[in-house]
Amino acid sequence: MAERQKLLESIAATTADYRKGELAAPTPAHVDRWVRQFDESVQLPMLGELDHVLKQTYFSKDIISQWFSRQIQHEGLAGKSPCDFWNSANFLSIQKNGRSQAEILALFSESLSNQCGISVGDCGAEGDVFVYLDDVLFSGGRVGADLKSWVVDSAPRAATVHVLVIATHRLGEWQCTEGLKKVATKVGKKIEFKVWAAFRLENRLKYRNQSEVLWPAAIPDDDRLNAYLAEQKKFPFQPRVPGDKTEHEIFSSEGGRQIMEQELLLAGIRIRAGCADPKPSMRPLGFSAFGLGFGSTVVTYRNCPNNCPLALWWGDPDATSGPFHWYPFFSRKTYAQSFDFDAIEL
Repeated sequence: MAERQKLLESIAATTADYRKGELAAPTPAHVDRWVRQFDESVQLPMLGELDHVLKQTYFSKDIISQWFSRQIQHEGLAGKSPCDFWNSANFLSIQKNGRSQAEILALFSESLSNQCGISVGDCGAEGDVFVYLDDVLFSGGRVGADLKSWVVDSAPRAATVHVLVIATHRLGEWQCTEGLKKVATKVGKKIEFKVWAAFRLENRLKYRNQSEVLWPAAIPDDDRLNAYLAEQKKFPFQPRVPGDKTEHEIFSSEGGRQIMEQELLLAGIRIRAGCADPKPSMRPLGFSAFGLGFGSTVVTYRNCPNNCPLALWWGDPDATSGPFHWYPFFSRKTYAQSFDFDAIEL
């Protein structure tokens, strides 16, 4: 079997349950149609790198369910009598936008029933332990907005909040927890926030050389890209210097990483240029308050976040012209965004 066909089939298999029941299952033909939007010379290396990356950062329903199930017996979290801990914990269902929390709560409840004979709905006491579940923390905006309202309006005078997600991005986690601490202090409450995750992805500016998101080390020579960079006066782009070791092997090699970074960057610039008046936060490598974009490669079976490169999720499969004339790899389910990147002050 030709290498290209093997890669097409492997990528389709990795993402097989993406929005299952809402969209047709990904096929090799679907992957092929998406990659053919790039120059022929880079299609095979793009497929090779995408295959590797998605095997690290695509979270199927089974993977997410298994991880949350293991947290029930996590002694560091639940102590030596985990069922007693969960029985007395107060599960928060306060997400204002999206359905991720409701679905994760349902998965967790199923595992809790199997292991402890109780459901999430059975739990809760007049205690000070609260649990906030979600799939992934990116910028921390949604988690922060949800918990900020809860801290101000509903939280007791003292509490511990456990935030459980399968993955976080370090900048967003820090901004979220620090912001919540300030809010709690301002309203005179003593609340401790603890974040539990399977792994944390580096994306802080200070540690960009060890970053585990798409953070270009080199900028391709492109007129539209050069014009875009010239507009970024408040936070000029600072490239990554290759060579540093990362904690997680998200990318197969430096060469493979750079191909993916540059090609998705150029495609994102092309997509952005097709929009009449794009928001500043609509950046080529994903919605963000600064830089070339957030650059995440994390996608779950539920949805693709707008923090991923535009070229992965933007577009309409049926469009033949206009701003949505791009074939998306992960057609994205949208909802009213609770966090305004364009309003943030850094």
